[in-house]
Formats: sequence, C-alpha cells, structure tokens
Amino acid sequence: MAARLGSPLVLGIGENEFFLGSDASPIVDHTRNVIYLDEGEMVTLSPDGYEIKKITNNVCVTPVVTELNWSVEQIEKGNFPHYMLKEIHDQEQTIMDTMRGRLDVENGTAHLGGIHDCLPRIERAKRFYITACGTSWHAGLIGKYLLEEYADIPVHVEYASEFRYRRTVLDSETVVIAISQSGETADTLAAIRKSKDQGALTLGICNVVGSSIARETHCGIYTHAGPEIGVASTKAFTAQVTVLSMLALMLGRRSNLSLAEGRRITKSMNSLGAVTRTILENSAPIETVARENALAEHFLYLGRGLNFPVALEGALKLKEISYVHAEGYPAAEMKHGPIALIDIKMPVVFIAPHDSTFEKILSNIQEVKSRKGRTIILTDKRTPDLERLADYLIEIPTTHRHIFPIVAAIPLQLLAYHLAVIRGCDVDQPRNLAKSVTVE
Repeated sequence: MAARLGSPLVLGIGENEFFLGSDASPIVDHTRNVIYLDEGEMVTLSPDGYEIKKITNNVCVTPVVTELNWSVEQIEKGNFPHYMLKEIHDQEQTIMDTMRGRLDVENGTAHLGGIHDCLPRIERAKRFYITACGTSWHAGLIGKYLLEEYADIPVHVEYASEFRYRRTVLDSETVVIAISQSGETADTLAAIRKSKDQGALTLGICNVVGSSIARETHCGIYTHAGPEIGVASTKAFTAQVTVLSMLALMLGRRSNLSLAEGRRITKSMNSLGAVTRTILENSAPIETVARENALAEHFLYLGRGLNFPVALEGALKLKEISYVHAEGYPAAEMKHGPIALIDIKMPVVFIAPHDSTFEKILSNIQEVKSRKGRTIILTDKRTPDLERLADYLIEIPTTHRHIFPIVAAIPLQLLAYHLAVIRGCDVDQPRNLAKSVTVE
C-alpha cells in the first residue's frame, strides 16, 4: 500500500509488475504507463492488480493512465560518458522542440495553446508572481525582466519555499506562474494551492505531462525538453527560459511591442538550434579554462541586467556538481563587498555581451584585473580591450540581447561539467542532491 499526503506519488504499470516513486523519471526505464495519484489518494497493489481509493472515505477512484512519450534514445546516455553532457548537447534540439509549432516569425509573436482559454484574465491582471525553486527560480528572474519590458506588467519573483509562508497580495487580478522541471516540487505545489485558495489564476510551466503541477494549475505550458536524468538541470533551464521568452513576446505583441521588434526576436529565437550547435562544436576553450582552474576553491560570476540570473545559474551549476564554492552577483554590486575577496587565486567569470551594459561591465573587468583576479570573459565579440583584460576569452555567436541569456547558459554548463570531471566528482548524481525535491 502507498498513499499520497503532502509528497507526490506515481504508480508505474508494467507487464505483471508495478512501480512506485515520487517522480516518473526512474520508472520510465521499465514502463511508459503511469498514474499520478492526487492528494489524499492511496493505492493497494496485489498479484491481481491495483486499486486506488480516497483515504478519507475509502471510495474507489477511476484513475487516468498517462503514457510517457519519451523515446529510448532520450533516456539513454548513447555515446556520452554522462547524462549531463548528453543533456547539454541535447539543447541543440530541445530548445527548438520547445518552440516547434508555437513561434510565428511572420507576425513576430508566439501561439501558446495551453493558456488560450485563460488569456482574457491574464491580460486583465494587475500583477504577476513567478514562483519556483533553484534553477527554475533563476529562469523566473529572466522571465521577470522580459515580461516587464515587453508587456508592461509588474512581476515579483519568489522562492516557493518563502512564498508559501509569507503574506502575499493575491486576488482575482493576480497571475501566479509556477515553474518546475518535474512538476512535482513540493514547495511549488504548496505555493500553487495557496494562490488558488486566495483567488489567483495559476499558470504552470513544467516538463512532465500529467504531473501534479500540470494538473493543479488553471492553465499551463509544457517545455517539451524530454526526460532530464542528470540531477543538475541543463536543458530544462534553457527550455524554461525559452517558454518565458515566448510568453513575454506573445503578451507584448498583444499590447505595445512592435511588429518589427517581434520579428527581430522571433528570427533570433528561430536560429537558436544553429547557435547552440556552434557553441558545442567550439567548446575546446571551455575545457582549457576548466583544466587550468580546477584547483580553485572559489569562483565569482558577474552579469548585468538579464545576465545577472545567468551568473546565478552558472554559479549554482558549479556548486552542485564540482563542490566548488561559487557566487553569482550583479556586476555593479561587486564593489559593495565581493571585491574584497578578489586576489590572484580567485577566478571571476564575466558575462559580457555587446549591448547597452557592455561599457559598464568592461569597467568591472578592469577593477578585477587591477586586483590581479583571474578573468574569464564570456562574450559575443572579441575586442582589443577584452583580449587585453582577459586571462581566458570564450566567444559565442551574437544574437538578440533578450535571447542572449539562453545562449550564455550553455558554456557555463560546460564549464561546470568539465571542472567536475577533472576533479573526479560524480557528475550525474552529486552528493546530497535529489533530482526532484518532493518533500519540504
């Protein structure tokens, strides 16, 4: 017997066998048919089959069997030594899969069928909350920038673990966007239930069809990233940012965003597969950076504007799988404390696209260089200044400034991966971490 009360519960139905877990990912090796139990349900398994009932009144429940549409290739490593490296390389395809059938280049917009019925209420909303945990929270920070810039909607980004316990302004004119790779994150589910109780519209962004978040939110958007086996999230992050970019684009085009700008954005998004391939095919400089900095015990990641959350995500990846202490900061905040840490032993990773923030971040690079810090610069254009100031220069293709965070995340994932391998860490199953955090 197994019951769901607080934590998620998945039943896998095989041939003359059953599987129980808190997530579908470990079950998919054995069967594609799963049932996601609702809160307050229990299942009894026997040689004769299974039976699902309500805990409170013992009434039988007619279950909905979901078929996982993951291919064998998606759940195997193939020729890669680790799932994480495979999933980093998968992004050439998964980013495009996330946009397939949704991106409208001609009209400079996106079509998101999963939220169509709720669009009038979304457009009437006076405020948005984005709630998530970990990597999904970083994606939410990028979503905040895009939604506020494109659609003129005030957006608050909250850790789900904090959101569920503090007083928040929630009512019928509020939209709460909940982001989770697994769709089973306990704190995020609790935040959704709180939001619904207080009359807000809930919109889920998740990767697993039929998961708890997909079922409990009023509407939602699937990322279509496929199964992610490695504990450190990679392709799920870029898929989430891609979905948030399309959501912001769609809402912007329905209000004040011009057709010309919409077309520029959609054309850049449409080229993300080719851009990702270019990065993956030219990753040798990233391996060099990892090899020559593998003994460093502290890293600092700095970015401005949209790229500050990318700095946070880069630092998190390094912490998760390399066990190296790393911090992400807004570059301008470096002088408000972290600059005291900088010395010859401190590698500092700068995210430095050639946009309106470039001159400012160039000044930050000079500050670090003058204190003999090791500078690792990720940019979309080599310049004499950058070549003079960089100990390591990683160049990636130029793209629209609002799409750059998706592109910039990939080399930072590779940096964390190679550092972890060199340091002899378990890349796919780092210590103390779980793929889905299904308990508080």
